[in-house]
Amino acid sequence: QVQLVESGGGLVQAGGSLRLSCAASGSIRYFAAMGWYRQAPGKQRELVAFINSGGTPNYVDAVKGRFTISRDNAKNTVFLQMNSLKPEDTAVYYCHVQGTIIWGQGTQVTVSS
Repeated sequence: QVQLVESGGGLVQAGGSLRLSCAASGSIRYFAAMGWYRQAPGKQRELVAFINSGGTPNYVDAVKGRFTISRDNAKNTVFLQMNSLKPEDTAVYYCHVQGTIIWGQGTQVTVSS
């Protein structure tokens, strides 16, 4: 089974940027869609963005215009570029193969005001 490992999280001031990476242990080429989710303390895990096999991205309204999801099938990696970060973006961010039980372990993103 493919395993996912996220990286790139950290502490950043409001208005700053981070780039998250999700490296898969196997090919992601044939996965229909890959998604990024986040879970803030005391809240349910929520979808942030996903990208289909053709490279078409989709975003929730809260991150539109600030976040960019992309995938590099040759490197088996999915990225989430996060700009203009806000304190409310603070959460653990998870990578997920849509429609499966495959999740990464998560990476913490903390945005200070």
